[in-house]
Amino acid sequence: MKLAIEIGPIQADTLRQTVEWVQFAEKLGVHMAFAAEAWWSDAITPIAYLADKTHRIQLATGIMQTTARTPAMTAMSALTLHDLTEGRFVLGLGASGPQVVEGLHSVRYNPPLSRLRETVDICRMIFAGDRVQYQGKVYQMPLPDSEGKAIKISHDPVDIPIYLATLGPNALRYTGSAADGWLGTSFSPDHAEAHLDYLLAGADNSDRRLSDLDLCVSVRVELGDDIEAMIERRRAAVAFNMGGMGSAETNFYNDAFKRAGYAEDAIAIQKLWIDGKRQEAAQRVPDAMVTQFQALGDRAMVTERLRKYRDAGVTTLKLGLDSAGPIGPARYALLEEIVDITRNL
Repeated sequence: MKLAIEIGPIQADTLRQTVEWVQFAEKLGVHMAFAAEAWWSDAITPIAYLADKTHRIQLATGIMQTTARTPAMTAMSALTLHDLTEGRFVLGLGASGPQVVEGLHSVRYNPPLSRLRETVDICRMIFAGDRVQYQGKVYQMPLPDSEGKAIKISHDPVDIPIYLATLGPNALRYTGSAADGWLGTSFSPDHAEAHLDYLLAGADNSDRRLSDLDLCVSVRVELGDDIEAMIERRRAAVAFNMGGMGSAETNFYNDAFKRAGYAEDAIAIQKLWIDGKRQEAAQRVPDAMVTQFQALGDRAMVTERLRKYRDAGVTTLKLGLDSAGPIGPARYALLEEIVDITRNL
């Protein structure tokens, strides 16, 4: 089982620490580093900056939002990063959610899966060196009744892996049928079927195997003895995912927990959150919605937890190490210990 880290926000006063963090992970043999596209920066620029400062670690977008740029620009950015990293770039894509897409990017969210599918199709067409001619539900290239013409990008054909961040059943099926990797969240190895059954169905429908995908799953890790304190610290984040990571109508994180058997809890927490009762929402989170979706405890407990991820079929662990605070000695030590644990599983 391979390991991945998160690069984190790029800020002027912590830029050197961020570079040293990724270089440290590379020396430890960590396989991948992901740059997010959240509320602080784009996902592309940090990878371009790190390309010249690393040598072996794969650099990935986790994720580029499909609504934030056209498929052709996504593909051209990917080609540039492929060249800058000398082939170490992985294109992570996702649809995001309606609150961000319609609130920040001024783009209609629907239809998200059609947009994701068409973006992948067009990117692969460009990566293969083909002239771009595509008539989809969202994108028409060239536009009909226009002066546009089919264009071929001036780049040799390359193979760039595409990982998809998906949570809904239909999107998971598509990921299983078409992607090189899956970027999974809200995943519990105790309830792996809530995600993997759909990925497997998609793979089967396309004469693929689940092992054809890198199952790259996010897991927050904290080492220590005071389990109760760890759980208390993390209830608020779970409540935010249940109530704040989407609207009352569209919340893929909430839906994933429902499929894992926590429907009553997920609905109750979401209602409290939407009603503005944030503290009550956090307190409504049962212990299991923390412990079964993260890796918390002493070394023996975390070892057993990570073994469960491996046995469930996870091939890459995307580590959340915020429990160790900002980049510094504590986070370095935590990563070293996790590397040691996974090597001895």
